Amino acid sequence: MKIVFMGTPEIAAKVLKSLIDSGRHEIAAVVTQPDKPKGRGHEMAFSEVKETALKEGIRVLQPEKASDPAFLDEIRNIAPDVICVAAYGKILRPVLLDMPRFGCINVHASLLPKYRGAAPIQWAVLNGEEKSGVTIMHMAAGLDTGDMIIKEEVPLSKDETAGSLHDKLADIGGPLLLKALDLIEKGEAPRIPQDESQATYVSTIDKSFGNVDFSEPAEKLERFLRGLDPWPSAFTRLNGKNLKLFKGEVKEAGSLPEEYKNAVPGTVVSVSHDSFDVLTGKGILSIKQLQLEGKKRMDTADFLRGYVITPGTVLGE
Repeated sequence: MKIVFMGTPEIAAKVLKSLIDSGRHEIAAVVTQPDKPKGRGHEMAFSEVKETALKEGIRVLQPEKASDPAFLDEIRNIAPDVICVAAYGKILRPVLLDMPRFGCINVHASLLPKYRGAAPIQWAVLNGEEKSGVTIMHMAAGLDTGDMIIKEEVPLSKDETAGSLHDKLADIGGPLLLKALDLIEKGEAPRIPQDESQATYVSTIDKSFGNVDFSEPAEKLERFLRGLDPWPSAFTRLNGKNLKLFKGEVKEAGSLPEEYKNAVPGTVVSVSHDSFDVLTGKGILSIKQLQLEGKKRMDTADFLRGYVITPGTVLGE
């Protein structure tokens, strides 16, 4: 089939590479978001999808809006059989959804109807889900509301991070899309309605979301660290500097020293050779991996060999 692929970040690039490597379909064009300034130098950077397409010599389109008349005319001229979408980042209008012969299909990184929206991977970890997965669906005008074609589950490990779950889902997304395309080509693709009573929506996540609120329970904060690893990362302040937190362990607060019984959440209550313990709204969070402003990411054991933290220090101030 002749395909137009729409996507932007790394997970979409992996799906695109699977399509290309299969050799089973013609990728007539790739659509991705416009180049954006990145890093301290604010140099213009290509999306991961654009980089993949250029390496393979595939035509790249980068409209400001997917509803631009000139862009829609280009898609009409290409006349794709199907448009495949994976984390493109913008809502598609019905005029585009209805254009291909077989419509538009989406690769969504959750087990729909749960976790509709833009950040399903992070939220699955944040909420302590036992499983996640990928759903291939027929796209409709609503947000991730279309009929489903096929889905595949993956279990979450106890130490799952957003990064490790991303990689798991990226690995299965491409092969699952190819299975769905085979079904579409044979005229055998099902249309499984989503159960609206089970639908949940998740919000987008930005850098400010990572500010750690130590009044939350330690168990929730441990997931918070994993759910924002590697981006945007959980963070706090230590002696006036930004401190990113990546890995923690939950401890009970039963053996809390007397002088810290009434301490505010965020107070360091003990320091060992490989971690320091922080009081939370319920329990203790032992910090095992971090990154201080201007330094590289490291285990707390390595950090403490060159930086002194004393009990009574309050994080976040």
